[in-house]
Amino acid sequence: MRIGRDGSVWVTDNGDHQVMKFSPDGKLLLTLGIKGKAGTDDKTFNRPTDIAFAANGDFFVSDGYGNSRVVKFSGDGRYLLAWGKRGTGPSEFNTPHSIAVDSKGKVYVSDRENNRIQIFDGEGKFLRQWTHLGATQNIFITPKDELWIITHRDNIENITYDTLAGRIMRIDLASGKISGAMESPGHWLHASHTGEIFVGSLTGNVFRWYPGWLSRGLGSEEGLKPAN
Repeated sequence: MRIGRDGSVWVTDNGDHQVMKFSPDGKLLLTLGIKGKAGTDDKTFNRPTDIAFAANGDFFVSDGYGNSRVVKFSGDGRYLLAWGKRGTGPSEFNTPHSIAVDSKGKVYVSDRENNRIQIFDGEGKFLRQWTHLGATQNIFITPKDELWIITHRDNIENITYDTLAGRIMRIDLASGKISGAMESPGHWLHASHTGEIFVGSLTGNVFRWYPGWLSRGLGSEEGLKPAN
């Protein structure tokens, strides 16, 4: 689930291969994809995973579990372009699990099973990649261009990333360096317009974390609190 710049609520339904937009009071406004039908064309998805929004209203869907691609749409839901296929090279993915867009329009894709984040321009041109963060479950960029990520708790197949497993981290966008980290129970995260960080787990629990704890360092669970 994501909150659009206009306050709308967006949901990726990876079981029914759809992306849906709702008003804040729950009215269905837009549906993309065909219910129950997986596909690779401009009208279908195959288990989409996440959505991210550009400043001009365009949005990007990580069509992740089945298609290993990114799909770009206009703000009114018109298909614009897609890129990616399964693989390990630049612009190839193995489970693009999450996606984010910064204030300059660059697109960040959590290429989870390839243990990297790939970065593109808004037209899908590969710019660079970060391979030092391990497998990322979820990523989000705040309006202040702060990148937050959650790393995969079970990412222990490659010992290089053992110390990075199961963390929530703040990443410097310019360098890709970790500027803070603490243990995380989460699978998903989102930031509100007031700066609160919300973290969700696969068990159905939602935790709310306040960035004020950053001043004391990201070193413990102190900042994680159950959401009201």
